[in-house]
Amino acid sequence: MQLAGLIIFVLFIVLGLKLYYHKQKLIRNFQMPADTKQLLEVHIAFYRNLNADQKLEFEMRIKDFLSHVTITGVGTVVEDLDRILIASGAIMIIFAFPGWRYNNINEVLLYKDAFNEEYQQEGNDRNILGMVGDGALNRQMILSQSSVRASFQNSADGHNTVIHEFVHLVDKADGAADGIPEYLLSRPYLLPWINNMHQTIEEMKQNEHHDINFYGTKNDAEFFAVVSEYFFERPDALKSHHPELYKLLEQMFHPL
Repeated sequence: MQLAGLIIFVLFIVLGLKLYYHKQKLIRNFQMPADTKQLLEVHIAFYRNLNADQKLEFEMRIKDFLSHVTITGVGTVVEDLDRILIASGAIMIIFAFPGWRYNNINEVLLYKDAFNEEYQQEGNDRNILGMVGDGALNRQMILSQSSVRASFQNSADGHNTVIHEFVHLVDKADGAADGIPEYLLSRPYLLPWINNMHQTIEEMKQNEHHDINFYGTKNDAEFFAVVSEYFFERPDALKSHHPELYKLLEQMFHPL
């Protein structure tokens, strides 16, 4: 029995190594869309504002992302534009951290349009545009294709589903999606962030026409996600209306 167990163990090790090296080969041989640079220049304002060296770094980062994260269409066809938009939104958030990679996601499921809590794409109760999977969908994300594309059509409207959902993943990286990204914010800034976040949420609850998306009042995690959308899409407006909040977010995403 001991010998049989040892043989099975060795076989598992050999199979695991074969799968690992096969995946590494696929990553090395991964080819980006031929029109990547053009798609980035046309659709990604963040990319256009980078210098030449930074643009090259951004291209390398989105290639690394796409070689590790599969994007699968569910009821729709995934196009090169979708891949570039999703990867760009993901990398914009962590671009200031060269060694960072999303290790808590393997696949993005791309639905054609909005879906409901049962992941159905038909019916009148479809109001979800993006979701970070849990349970059976652990290490997966669901995004609406129409929302992904709309998110980058107007880069100054303060709304971006891709940024929103990947901020949830960054938030979740420390073990809990609780609106307190401990991997991004050093300890001296944690209490000021929590206090400012809760103060702003209370202000929003008293004014449904607040400039920050009211959905952020749902809980701390959603506040962090919607205000991060604001930070990347309308930084000047956020800095003008909420200077302290802007400084804390800048400390998170663009540390010196």
